[in-house]
Order: sequence, then C-alpha cells, then structure tokens
Amino acid sequence: MSSLEPVEELKTTHPAPSESSGGYDPAFFQQLAQVEDRHFWFRARNHLIFKVSKRLASALPPGYRVLEVGCGTGNVLRVLRQACPDGTVVGLELWLDGLLFARERSAGPLVQGDVRRCPFGIPFDLIGMFDVLEHVPEDLETLCALRSALAPGGRLMLTVPAHQYLWSYFDEAAQHCRRYSSQEIRDRLVQAGFQVEFLSQFMTCIFPLVWLFRKLSSRNQRPGSGDAKSLTLREFRVVPVINGVLAALLKLETLWLSSGLRLPIGTSLIVVARRT
Repeated sequence: MSSLEPVEELKTTHPAPSESSGGYDPAFFQQLAQVEDRHFWFRARNHLIFKVSKRLASALPPGYRVLEVGCGTGNVLRVLRQACPDGTVVGLELWLDGLLFARERSAGPLVQGDVRRCPFGIPFDLIGMFDVLEHVPEDLETLCALRSALAPGGRLMLTVPAHQYLWSYFDEAAQHCRRYSSQEIRDRLVQAGFQVEFLSQFMTCIFPLVWLFRKLSSRNQRPGSGDAKSLTLREFRVVPVINGVLAALLKLETLWLSSGLRLPIGTSLIVVARRT
C-alpha cells in the first residue's frame, strides 16, 4: 500500500493460511464475536487499551498512522479508532475469517497479510498487537518485523498472557506457544531493538480464580468429559452477576494502570515500547 486512505474493500496481500499453519484456530472467531462486547475480560482489556492508546496518540501530530496486527474480529480495532480520531487506523490479520467479522464491526482499511512480510510501503507511528505474539513460534522475528514497520521513535503496544506456570488446557486450545514472564518479554523487545517504557501485569483480581479453575478443571478432566476446546469455550460464557462484579473490579485496575502505576501480579502483561 502506498497510502492508507480509508477503503471500503478488503485488501488481500497474502494467501489464506492452510489449516496447519499458524498458531490459531479460526473456528474461535465466531465464538469471540458473540461474546467480546459483553464478557468482562474483553471489556476490561479494551478499556485499558483505549486509555493507553489515547494517551500515546495525543502526543502525535494529526495524520498519524496506527496499525493493529492480528486484528481478528475487529473488537479492539473499534476501540483504537475511537482512541485515535486524528489518525488512520489499519487492521492487519492473517485469517480472512476474522476480517469478515471485522468488516461488519468497523469501517476503515483492512488488510489480509503477515507482518513478517509487511505489505505496507510507509511506516506507522503506533502499532498494537494484543494477545497475538504468544501464538507465533518466531516471536523475536515478529518483533523485529514490527520494529521495521514503525517510524523512528514509534511506539509498540503489546498484551500477552503471563506466567508459564499458568499454562493449562486453555493455552493448548488457543494454540499458544508460550506464556511470558515480565523479564522474558522485556528481553525479547530489547533484542529486537526496542526500549521498554512501560511494563506491568494486569488482570490482577482474577488471578486466583484463573489459577484455581484451570488447575482443577485440568486435574478433573477425564476421557469423554470434554476436550481442551470445550473447557475453553466454558470460559467464554457470560454469567451476569459475576461478569458485572469482575468488570467493575477490573475497571479500577485500568484507572491505576492508565495513571502510569504498575501491578505486581496478574494473568496478563501490558507493554509499551519505543523503537530505538
């Protein structure tokens, strides 16, 4: 792409991946699209992404360019477009299945492709990659590609799952390659040529619930009782009272983090890094 003017059509720059390639099951897109707007986890993550990306975009001159890598169903893409009204926000996704949902949810440029074979001819000022890096076997190569797609001084905003000891059926069903410690993601970013400006754990209030539920479910799983995917889909259910309470608690976390403070424990990590 030589320019990033909003387009109505979906641009395809990379052939659709085969079922065996990549680290994601596209069958999840439909389930995600049905619950993302209501489920406390997605709502809380979106609120945090909105706050942080709005702050980063406010320091940029009008006409800046924002890219979301792995935009999936477009749930976060809508948030980025609200947080970055003076820029052009582009969605990049490997799977066409996700982009079809994204087109229904948000107007603006969408491109099918792989950031490691970047289809864009001009750099971005801000790139977001939200719970995608853990699906990629070549994470360092991907971070280097993200750096190349950024303008000098541009920012990368990441969220990834935290703590390998939380590994469970959920990670297997989601086709994760790994979960990260704070030091591991910092080291990867430094190796790729970034300076980490902010790094914190989040989803603190659900940490004990996640640990207990996933460990007990994995221990009690028996042949015929359901596979990893069915257990994972249970976590997508929206239970009204519990959902509301957890959403309220996580909103307090967002206020804390968006003020520049950090949290000592959580099931996820959020990072802002600058291209050096």
